[in-house]
Amino acid sequence: MRELALLDTETVARMENLRDTARPIILIGFQEQENLGLGYLAATLRSHGYRVTILDFATPAEKILDFTTSLRPLLVGFSLIFQFYLPQFANLIRYLRENGITCHFTMGGHFPSLSHSKTLELIPELDSVVRFEGEDTLLELVDHLGTEKPWQEIKGLAYRQNGIVMSNQLRPLVDDLDRLSYPVREVEPRWVLGRKVMPILASRGCSRTCSFCSIHTFYRGAPGKIVRLRKPSHVVAEMKHLQDERGASIFLFQDDDFPLFGPSWRRWVMTFVDELYRQGVADKAIWKISCRADTVEPELFTTLRNAGLYLVYMGLESGSDEGLDTLNKEITVEQNLHAVHVLKSIGLNFQYGFMLFDPSSSFDSVRENVKFLRQVLKDGSAPATFCRMVPYDGTPIKDELAAAGRLRGDVCNPDYDFLDPRLEDFFQALHNIVHVAGWIHGCGALSPQLTTAWNEIAVLDRLFPTIPTLERYRSKLRTMTQTSNDLLFSLVENMADGFQGGDLREWSGEELESRCNAFREELLAERDAFVYENQNRLLEALEQPLHLAPTVA
Repeated sequence: MRELALLDTETVARMENLRDTARPIILIGFQEQENLGLGYLAATLRSHGYRVTILDFATPAEKILDFTTSLRPLLVGFSLIFQFYLPQFANLIRYLRENGITCHFTMGGHFPSLSHSKTLELIPELDSVVRFEGEDTLLELVDHLGTEKPWQEIKGLAYRQNGIVMSNQLRPLVDDLDRLSYPVREVEPRWVLGRKVMPILASRGCSRTCSFCSIHTFYRGAPGKIVRLRKPSHVVAEMKHLQDERGASIFLFQDDDFPLFGPSWRRWVMTFVDELYRQGVADKAIWKISCRADTVEPELFTTLRNAGLYLVYMGLESGSDEGLDTLNKEITVEQNLHAVHVLKSIGLNFQYGFMLFDPSSSFDSVRENVKFLRQVLKDGSAPATFCRMVPYDGTPIKDELAAAGRLRGDVCNPDYDFLDPRLEDFFQALHNIVHVAGWIHGCGALSPQLTTAWNEIAVLDRLFPTIPTLERYRSKLRTMTQTSNDLLFSLVENMADGFQGGDLREWSGEELESRCNAFREELLAERDAFVYENQNRLLEALEQPLHLAPTVA
């Protein structure tokens, strides 16, 4: 209780007497990749004496009910980020109520914060919504519930009163992230080639204003500074703690936009690099970031690479300047191309997000997007992946589409009309055949499996000693990626020509699925052969003290 330590003993005692921590708290959310948001909430409550259990939303409802019934919690909190899952959360909450769980139910996350009235309307079993950053609001809520004090006036809460949705004064965003305890981590870490992977945060907030993204509207919805950075020394101290206590050597920064842009953030990241070396982390860990293409330049990223950066995710989003303008990316196609070129030239692997379709799309823009992807991926350095832009609640582009009469679908599955009606038929046909083939979406799909293979190579490059056959395996993976990308791009181009010109070639879903399966089988065979051939070297490396391999551009 760092903040209480600053108070006199009498004041601390008086405050503690106003808190009854006898009954536990349950927090429920997706835990597949470790939910740091729930982790920070749990850590805040635990630091004030509460017992907190985090449950994975994927757990069968019967088990969640049994556990909740036996625990008799003071409060159950639900973490909902994407509105697509709202019906599933509503079903679970209704199931718990119907089976006798009567304690306070609250919900937080991006969608409930931005659309609290809709959330309370669609899930009437909820008692409240915790809006925006929830550490202080949730703590005050459980304090009031535990001591049976009225909670309806707490800042940051929304609730119903006599059938009317009330939204209290918003609580400012957490101004000092370093006052928060390290997040609770109860999920078993993922592994890559015997190395533990753990997520971490260096900052909260995003200074950009992309029209399709609800992140920046989330952080602009409450008062306070939009972007806040932890002290570099504290971030590295947590990395070292996770190294020493949990054996982690691969860190995934979950910052929406890793702090690199502008002189102030540049100073921050250089101090961060200095701390990595000072605390002895730089030669024993690698890390991934998400950033904008306009921050990528050779000198800076070479410095970051040498300090452990091994993978960079960028939201490229579009290969046309018109598409980038529609998405308000405030970036150009040339900047995107330059960023990819820089990363390749200094030997850094990259992943990317890309929207083949957006509200401004035309057949020409789709072809322009494919041309861009062919240029970026012609060397087989990453698998093809793309999606359709979704108009999330709270985003400027959703409001624009609604004003233009183009918004359709419902709150859980929002959609929009293209300007050219033929484009909808094209998209649906492409989506169906790619989905049937198992190409882009789903853990077992080809592109995610190729992405995993390339991620493993990036880890091998940095965390394992030189393996003689690695270059041969890399070359085969590159060829597979090139060939599969070319087939997918040809499919998109041919279908675009057909739907626009009316001379549609019949693509066989079975044929494409067969080709996709063949690629997957080839990938699995090559990876298994490589691992089998080098298993002794890999096992020996895991038994030795960890030191990063030298980087070669």
